Parts: sequence; structure tokens; C-alpha cells
Amino acid sequence: MKNARPYPCATITPKGERALTSGHPWVYDAEVTELVPAPGETEIKNGSIVDVVSRKGSYLGSGTISQSSKIRIRLITRNANDRFDDAFWMRKVRWAWDHRKATMGEDTSSCRVIFSEGDDFGGLIVDKFEDVLVAQVLSIGMEEHKQQIFDALLTVFAENGIAIRGIYERNDVSSRKLEGLPETTGWARYDQNAETPKSDTSVIINENGVRYCVDFENGQKTGFFLDQKYNRQAVARLARGKTVLDCFTHTGSFALNAARGGAKHVTAVDVSDFAVACARENAARNGLESVVDCVAANVFDLLPRLQKGQYDFIILDPPAFTKSRQTTRRAMAGYKEINYRAMRLLPRGGYLATCSCSHFATEELFRKMLRDAAHDAGVQLRQIEARQQAADHPILWGVEETSYLKFYLFQVV
Repeated sequence: MKNARPYPCATITPKGERALTSGHPWVYDAEVTELVPAPGETEIKNGSIVDVVSRKGSYLGSGTISQSSKIRIRLITRNANDRFDDAFWMRKVRWAWDHRKATMGEDTSSCRVIFSEGDDFGGLIVDKFEDVLVAQVLSIGMEEHKQQIFDALLTVFAENGIAIRGIYERNDVSSRKLEGLPETTGWARYDQNAETPKSDTSVIINENGVRYCVDFENGQKTGFFLDQKYNRQAVARLARGKTVLDCFTHTGSFALNAARGGAKHVTAVDVSDFAVACARENAARNGLESVVDCVAANVFDLLPRLQKGQYDFIILDPPAFTKSRQTTRRAMAGYKEINYRAMRLLPRGGYLATCSCSHFATEELFRKMLRDAAHDAGVQLRQIEARQQAADHPILWGVEETSYLKFYLFQVV
């Protein structure tokens, strides 16, 4: 770079340069060949912002540094004119929220506001549940700048006439240890004038006309999975008159959408007693308890015990069976087992909704697994829809980690 800049500077390998110029925002530890403190400084503070340059000194971007993680730098901008003050974070937050308004329309009462790398906030997730924001801060860089980001979030929502009761952190995530961070939970901000007491860590949301109680202190991840919002609508459209089995139901979202869509009966299954209790409460909350039964069971044990034709619509929404490339093969065997069992159980002409939320279970691997399962089950799949996550979880081309959800609707013939 010709002009001196007031930031530390990391020089990276040609391999690292190719990754960045192809659109990926990460620099791995092995790709850093030289790390120079800012002018006048003798060391680089963990989590601070550093410039990234090629071997020839060409500017490639700026990002936050994590000196204990294999992901050494996460880019937050590729614009050399940016200065990392409050106005910078305000622009980024406003841009993220404007994207939600543009792509989700009026359907933003509960949505993902910041999707980590998908929004150039490497290591930060923020979900909005009515008047509560729930954040997961997963990198040291976002930990260092979160107060500026939280300030910006509250300002942007106030500008839009949206009252926010508080920001709750769900940092009980093991990956924080890789960043040298402790696992914590609790309110980061709270409006002392809010009508709801601070001790109340739940909120009622309305999604697709279904009301849920989101327990953002104890529920999985941030408390509710928002990425399947429109896939649930697709299930509801197909469910009228059907007898439905919803496997891995969590808080009952697919089951309740199917019931609201006119299903004759729905059985919602999850291995977690806590999840089943939540699903049962949500069914009652929506007046659907006469249509939806909630059962605590291991899906892998349950499916072999069921009779063919007992259900004519089966939904498979399992948790991520793999979170690393090393366990992908075993995970695909798990996906194949449940899909094979479901295909065998359905009558000719029955319907299957199936998905994976692991980006390591790639589209290619998932489709191959489905073909193999169908072959072994002696059925053919007639595709109705192939879908992904909702637009509030933006997919950034060149960043495969942002494209993780595969969702298919089939008729089994």
C-alpha cells in the first residue's frame, strides 16, 4: 500500500490471496506470513482490526484478528476508505436491516437481523423476536466491538419506530473457547422502563399465523429456528387432509404449520422432553391440541416400529448430524437411515419433506443420499420443491458456509 495506515498489517500467502479475491472473508493462521503492529505500537491487541495485504503490498481488506483461532482474520470490509468508528458500524447495521425490509417486506416481526459472514459481521448472529434481540457473539473481534454494534442496533430500530425491550446474549457456545472467550448468558442491554420484568426470558412470537413461546434463555441456539419460516408454509400448503408425522419437531413448528394447513392429524416427535413440552404448550396456545399429539421418542428407534401407511406425510427436520468434514461420512449414513425408513413407511403417493442444516452435508452429498435411499427403499421420488433458508439468512456466493440449509418436498411413487 502506498499510503501509511494506522492499523496493524498482515501479509498473506498467494493461497490466502486467492481465497479473498474469490470472495471468501477468512484468512487462516497458516496463510499469514508476516504480522506488523500499527505504526508506533509494539504489539497487536487480540480482536483488533488489521489490514490484509498481498505479498506485493496490495490491499485486500480489513478484518478482526483472533490470535488463538485457526481462522486468524475475518474480513469486515474490502474498502480501504473505511474508518472503524461508530459511523462505520451504524452503516453496516443499517444496511443489514434495510436488506431484511427489502426481502422480507412486512414479515420482520421475528427474523434474523445479522447473519455473521452473510452480512460481513464475522462471528456475530442477532435474531429479533418481537421486542427482544438475541445475540450470539462467536469471535473475539465481534466481542471487542459488540457495544458499538448493540448501540447501532438500538438506534436503527428506534429510527424505524420499533421498541426493543433488550438485547440478550446466548454465548453458551463451545466454539467461543477457540477464540479464548468464556461461555456466558444474560442481558447485555435492558430497557428499565419496559413493562415486562427483566426476569422474563421468554416472548410470544407469531410466524405464519402460528403463535409460539420462545424461551431465549433455555431454548436451542437463540431459542427458535427462523430459517425454515417459508419452508413451513410449503408444508402447510401440502398438509390438508393428511396424517402427518413430524420428526425432530423441536418446538413443534412444522407440526403446527401442518395442523393449521388442515392436516387430519399430526404426531410431533422429539427426543427432548423439554422440546416436547414446549411443542405441547404451543399446540394448546394455538387451539390445535386436538389435532397434534406430542411424543418424546428417539426417531431412529421409532421409525422401524411404525407400520407402512400409518402416515401419508412425513417430515424430517433433524439437527446437524455433522459439524466437521471428518464426520461427514457417518452423518450421511444417519441421513440415509431416516430417509430410507420414511420412504419405506409412506404409501404410494405419500409425501416427504426432508432437509439438512449442515453445510458439510453439501447439496451434492444430500441429493446422492436421497437417490441411494430411494433406490434401497424401492421407490421413486417426484420432486415438488427444492428450497433453502429464508432471505434473512443471506447466502453469500463464494462463502460456502452461508449456504447450509437444504429442503426438499417429494411425492413418493
